[in-house]
This record gives sequence, structure tokens and C-alpha cells, in this order.
Amino acid sequence: MSELWVERHRPRSVSEMKGQRAVVDRLSAYSESKTFPHLMFAGPPGTGKTTAALALTRDVFGDGFRNNLLEMNASDERKLESIRTKVKQFARTAPMPGTSFKVIFLDEADALTSDAQGALRRIMEQFAETCRFILSCNYSSKIVEAIQSRCAVFRFRPLDSEKVLEKVMEVANSEGVELEETAARAIADVSLGDLRKAITSLQVAASLDSHVTRDLVYETTATAPPEELHGFFLACKEDGFQPARRRMREILDRFGLAGTDLVNQLHRELGKVTFLDEPQKLKVTEAMAECDFRMVEGGGESLQLDAMAARICSMLGN
Repeated sequence: MSELWVERHRPRSVSEMKGQRAVVDRLSAYSESKTFPHLMFAGPPGTGKTTAALALTRDVFGDGFRNNLLEMNASDERKLESIRTKVKQFARTAPMPGTSFKVIFLDEADALTSDAQGALRRIMEQFAETCRFILSCNYSSKIVEAIQSRCAVFRFRPLDSEKVLEKVMEVANSEGVELEETAARAIADVSLGDLRKAITSLQVAASLDSHVTRDLVYETTATAPPEELHGFFLACKEDGFQPARRRMREILDRFGLAGTDLVNQLHRELGKVTFLDEPQKLKVTEAMAECDFRMVEGGGESLQLDAMAARICSMLGN
């Protein structure tokens, strides 16, 4: 357990990456030609952006790729001075013998200030012959157009459940973990397309018991099972406020959820509830959205959740 499984099972080559088929096909062409333009990887966390950057540089430069790579987390070093000193100094030095360029990888580049992005644009122009930049970001809209136009942009999407499931089973077999199929599906469901979260969830559960069950997964990921959330909606519809409120409190206490966590999980499951019709789901969604807004703005969690349960009961009650 001393090493993070996310790092141990990180793909070492572009061809080993799961999902993102369109991205992998294009990057494979770059790894075969041993050269590439400036790149921008955009998409949600845990979808393979950092992995793709490191795998591509390894494919191009071999195992000594780190000697030809500057890796920076732009959210830590987001100011103009970091770009002017650290990035510019690395860009000025000559590439490794036998290579024609070096790589600067800026993770979370959307955290860079506008001044830093301006300096970065200038460096990308000055050192285009000997430097390639790979930028990763969650929101490409936060990167100025002048930088975007200099990069080949790759969109990373959340991985589908089957790909996550496949990788989780593979990691479990490799680590000698007895993983029940229902537990594997639970991990795929709670990860929401984030493979890093899925593998970390597996490791956390396996650290408590090498036989990983569905209940253990929900317990260690601070996520309520779908049937518990459906039970809350059913209680609101059929039993009234006090039973529904008790059910909600049990879910909060048993799974250690914050109020906003509960609202988000209820929102995700609402679409799968079969005993509510479309107009009822619309009203419930509005009630949950208002509750979430009030809690984020600083409203008392307990009172706001009770108010949400009361509104849902009044909407659904016969």
C-alpha cells in the first residue's frame, strides 16, 4: 500500500491508454513520427491528460525522457515571474543530444494569470524551433485565444463505465484483490468517468479488506447507494415529512455526507427514479437546486435540508 496504484498502473505508452480512442489515434501518429506541434489537452479531471502528456514524451524520447522535459503545475506557479524565469530558462537550453526539441508540460494551465499567459505566448513564438509546449486544462475557455490558436487541441471526455470497469478489474487482478462484480460496478458508478478516482477508490477499499464488496465501496467513497436515495424519494411520496426526514438523516449519518454531497447525489439518481413522472421530477430538481444554492451561500445545512425535504413531500404527497 506504500505506492499509489494510480501511479503504478499509469500507462507508459500512448497505445496502452484506455478510452479516448480519437485522441489516442492522433497521438499515436505523433509518437511514430517522433515529433509533434504545441498541444493542448482539455477535459475533466482523471480522464488521462497528464498520462497522455507523459506517455507521448516517453514514446518520443525513450526512458530518459525526463531529461528533456520540464513539468510544472501551473496552479502552483501561476504568476508572470514563474513563466519568465523557470520556463524561459529551460526553453533557452539546448535539447538532449540526438533530439531536435525539448518539451515543457504545463499542467492546469487554465490557472495561469492573464499576464503569465501573455508571456507564455511570446515564449512559444521565440523558441518554436527547439521547444514544444503541452498544456493541460479543465476549461479551455480560460486559455487566451492567442495560445489556443498555436496549439493542436485535444478534447478528453469522461470515460464510459465499461472502460472504467475494465481497468478497475485489471488493477484488482494485478494487485491480488478479490473484487466482487457488484463492487466493481459500484466503483464505476461513483467515479463518474474519472479513472483516477476509480483506482483510488479501489485502493482505499482494499486497504480495509482484500475482499472488496459493494457495501465497502459505498462506505469508503462517502457515497450513498442508489437504493437508499430512491428510498428517500419514496418516503417523501408515500410516508410524509417525518419519515422522509428520518431517512435523510440516516443517509447523512451512515455515509458521512455533507449537505451539498447529498443534494448532488440525489440529483444524479433522480433521472433513474421510475415512480415519479416528468413534471414531478422538474419540481424536485428546482427544490434541490434552491437548497444547494442556499447552502453554498452560507445557509444552515440542517435547516435547508429539512426545508428541501418538506418541499419535496408537499409536491409529491397525495
